[in-house]
Amino acid sequence: MEPRNQTGVSEFFLQGLTEDPELQRLLFSLFLSIYLVTILGNLLIILAVISDTHLHTPMYFFLSNLSLADICLSTTTIPKMLVNIQTQNQSITYTGCLTQVCFVLVFAVLENFLLAAMAYDRYVAICHPFRYMNIMNPRLCGLLILVSLFLSVVNALLYTLMALRLAFCTHLEIPHFFCELAQVFKLACSDTLINNTLLYLVTSLFGGVPPLCGIIFSYTQIVSSVLRIPSAGGKYKVFSTCGSHLSVVSLFYGTGFGVYISSAVTESPRKIAVASVLYTVVPPMMSPFIYSLRNRDMNRALRKLIDRITSLLSLSRMI
Repeated sequence: MEPRNQTGVSEFFLQGLTEDPELQRLLFSLFLSIYLVTILGNLLIILAVISDTHLHTPMYFFLSNLSLADICLSTTTIPKMLVNIQTQNQSITYTGCLTQVCFVLVFAVLENFLLAAMAYDRYVAICHPFRYMNIMNPRLCGLLILVSLFLSVVNALLYTLMALRLAFCTHLEIPHFFCELAQVFKLACSDTLINNTLLYLVTSLFGGVPPLCGIIFSYTQIVSSVLRIPSAGGKYKVFSTCGSHLSVVSLFYGTGFGVYISSAVTESPRKIAVASVLYTVVPPMMSPFIYSLRNRDMNRALRKLIDRITSLLSLSRMI
C-alpha cells in the first residue's frame, strides 16, 4: 500500500540509537548516568553561585543561567529516551513530539545567546575594566537574559508553527532518540520548500548565527587588547579569565559543526543520530566540569558548598 497523507497524525516512532536489546540495556545505563551527572553538576553550579557572595557577579549570573538551560535541555530529551528503552515502546504522541521539538529549540538557542552574553561580559571586563561595573549593571544583565529567552521562544514557536502546517505520511519513524525538527520535516508528504527556506532564514536572524557573530566579535576585541599588553605574564593572566568560557564555546560549537559535517558527508540517519548525541548530551554534562576545574573561584565555592552539605548530612544522622 502506498503511503498517503494523514491530517490526523496521532503518534511518531523514535527508532533510537540501536535496535540491539543488549546495546539498549547498555545505553540505558550510560544515558541514565550521564543524565544524573548533568543534573547534579549543573545544580551544584547554581547552588554555589547562589550561596557564595563572591560569585554574585555578572559572569557567574550568566553561568548559573547557562547551567539551568543545560538541565532543561537534558530533561527535554534524555528521560523520554530512557522510558522508551525501559518500556520497549518507541512511540511518542504527535503533540508530545512537537512539544519536544519546541523545548529543544528554546533551550538550545538560549544556550547560544547565553554564551554570547558571557563573551560580551569578558569583552567588557578586559577591554573596559574601569567601566565594567557601570556597563554590566544588574539591569543590563537581567535585560540580556530576558531578551535571550524572548528570542529563543520566538525562534522555537516559529519552527513549531512551520511543523504544524505539514501533512505527514503513514511512515512516521524518526531515526533519532528525540524529535529533531529536520527529521520531522523529512517525514512530511507536503511540500517543505517554504519550511526549509524559513528554517535557514529564521536561523540566520534569531538562531545560532547572531550569537556566534557576537562571540567572534568579542574575542577579536579581547585578543587585540591582550596583544597590546607588554609582559607575557600579563597576557596569560588576562586571557586565563576567558579559559573556561572558551572551552565551553569550543565544545558547544565544535560538536554542533561536527553534527552538521556528519549530516553532509553521510546519508545514514542512524549515524547522524549518534553524532547528535555529542551536541545535545555531552556539552551540558561537561560544562560544570570545565568551570569547576579551570576556575579557582568556582572550585573554592563548590568545595565550601559540598562541605556544608556534608556537615548537614552528618548533623541529620546524629539527630
